[in-house]
Amino acid sequence: MTDVRSGQVRRPGGPGFALVLLVGSLLLVAPVAGPAGAAARTIRASSTTVWLCRPGQLLDPCAYSPDATSVAPDGETSPPPALSDPRAHAFDCFYVYPTSSNEPGDNADLRIQPVEREVAAVQASRFSQVCNVWAPMYRQATLGALNRGAAVDPAVVATAYDSLLAAWKDYLAHDNHGRPVVFIGHSQGAAMLIKLLQAQVDPSASLRRRMVSAIVLGGNVQVPVGRDAGGSFRSIPTCGSSSQTGCVIAYSTFGSPPPAAAFFARPGQGVSLQSGQTAKVGQEVACVNPVTFSSRAGPLRPYFLSVTSVVPHVTVGTPWVTYPDLYTAQCEQSGGASWLQVTATATAGDERPTVSATLGPLWGYHLQDVTLALGNLVADVASEEAAYR
Repeated sequence: MTDVRSGQVRRPGGPGFALVLLVGSLLLVAPVAGPAGAAARTIRASSTTVWLCRPGQLLDPCAYSPDATSVAPDGETSPPPALSDPRAHAFDCFYVYPTSSNEPGDNADLRIQPVEREVAAVQASRFSQVCNVWAPMYRQATLGALNRGAAVDPAVVATAYDSLLAAWKDYLAHDNHGRPVVFIGHSQGAAMLIKLLQAQVDPSASLRRRMVSAIVLGGNVQVPVGRDAGGSFRSIPTCGSSSQTGCVIAYSTFGSPPPAAAFFARPGQGVSLQSGQTAKVGQEVACVNPVTFSSRAGPLRPYFLSVTSVVPHVTVGTPWVTYPDLYTAQCEQSGGASWLQVTATATAGDERPTVSATLGPLWGYHLQDVTLALGNLVADVASEEAAYR
């Protein structure tokens, strides 16, 4: 993720270490006013939820401009096609952001900080082309709570989840108005989303019908080997195509096979502990390729904010930059791990910058799980919505 600046991370030895998304202060990413339209009229002054992103509210980071520049291997630039006007849509996206809080204490409060705005702009704002993005603040486990080298206190996880659950129930009761929903979460946000889907959506036929899809990245969704459901979720399958609805897109990105102690890609390790998942005989971590929805490789459509410095960028005049045909992605399995293998395909003369495993081999490309496939994921949601209609 390209507006994420990685600081010094204490590498814990135990598998209970929950996963951390380190976010730096990026003053150039300014939130903008939200779009007008039907969804904007749903704002309630009496809402009990603190909304990071909410259609129509001022300073909404999920309404950040989608304008982008496409940079070809020879350096030629052009505007990529937009999917839709970022106005009110018939579909909602419910986004749960990853670990970002560096507040003191084990659980964050509900005050909106610059880091939450920044990560929402990077991960969720491009989805505003295809849905109304809602993102509640929740009392997530802080960097301090997750960086101690031991399993995170279950009470800390429970506090985080309970606050998210309250926001979901508030949204469903007062703001959803029957619209179909796409769920989006990454890292700790993915772990909380797994718990929410398990408790609220999977057992409910009516909510499953309203679920367009769920994008659950860097969260270790588990499935029985060779099956698409029956692990993390009893009735919600993994997606087999971009036109399938009511299903889950899940993966973790690596540039090489995950080490044995990797925080992702194996059941019961790392981030799995945040969602209460354990290693079970006959289960594996799901990998859904957002490009091909099969075992075949396909070209990724990454989108990076052009004002950030973690991944160097060609100078462009738009907020976003994309590098077509720079990466391919393919689901792979080895040593009990299942992951989305991302391979740079640059040839001689292609000077476009590539990503690296910023936090080390145990993390892979975790910081870029969303941005490496952001164009594909937004297009997938558009296809799912078309099929849902």
